[in-house]
Amino acid sequence: MKIIPLQEGNYVVNSKKEFKLINEFPLDSGLKMAIQPFLIVTQKDYIVLDLGLGFTKNGKPLIHHLLESHNIMPEQITKVLISHFHKDHIEGIGYFDGDKFVQNFPDAKIYMQKRELDFALTQQHPSYNLKILNEVKKFPNVEFLEDDKGEITNEIVYEVSGGHSPFHQVFWIKENNEIIFYGADDLPQEAYLKMHVAYKTDFDGKRAMESRKKWEQEAKEQHWKVFLYHDMEKPVLEF
Repeated sequence: MKIIPLQEGNYVVNSKKEFKLINEFPLDSGLKMAIQPFLIVTQKDYIVLDLGLGFTKNGKPLIHHLLESHNIMPEQITKVLISHFHKDHIEGIGYFDGDKFVQNFPDAKIYMQKRELDFALTQQHPSYNLKILNEVKKFPNVEFLEDDKGEITNEIVYEVSGGHSPFHQVFWIKENNEIIFYGADDLPQEAYLKMHVAYKTDFDGKRAMESRKKWEQEAKEQHWKVFLYHDMEKPVLEF
């Protein structure tokens, strides 16, 4: 498999869930994190894991720029896997052109957890962009996942981890002897493996902490490549 972190940049996020590049914002004004979706190229698919903030550059979606910098055209993407619906993971799904919503990946099948979307649509919190989410639920190319675990294909497996948010899901992609694991915001940075903490910012911090312990053990035993969506230093850990 070919692995490409799509690094949007390193950001500071404040209590209003406003994201600014670190070099544009006072460093003591909020949490610091990377935003980096991932592209995986297998023998069968071009897969994008989560979609970033949806910023634009010269009038074009930033995620399109990032793909094209690796000689990948947006229309080549066959599958998009969504972990949850916080704005920094979903806003790159598209944009409004006047009253019309334009998908960034209309040719791809988009896989998302229906119960997580239903939950997100009830929230009045700045972590969620309800205007976009109300468009997402109408997409013709969405495949809603409704089970706690299952297979998308023989190579792609999902499981509801339910730590960071109620129906947050994680993914494994397997090809030949290679295993990729994406824990999204249940395992966003390497530091989360160094300190076993139940974070109060999570929906179920204890569940997320216990999941990380289990995943780390399995990663060591099976030699996973672990993707870290918010790590500013190391986007991929190899065990």
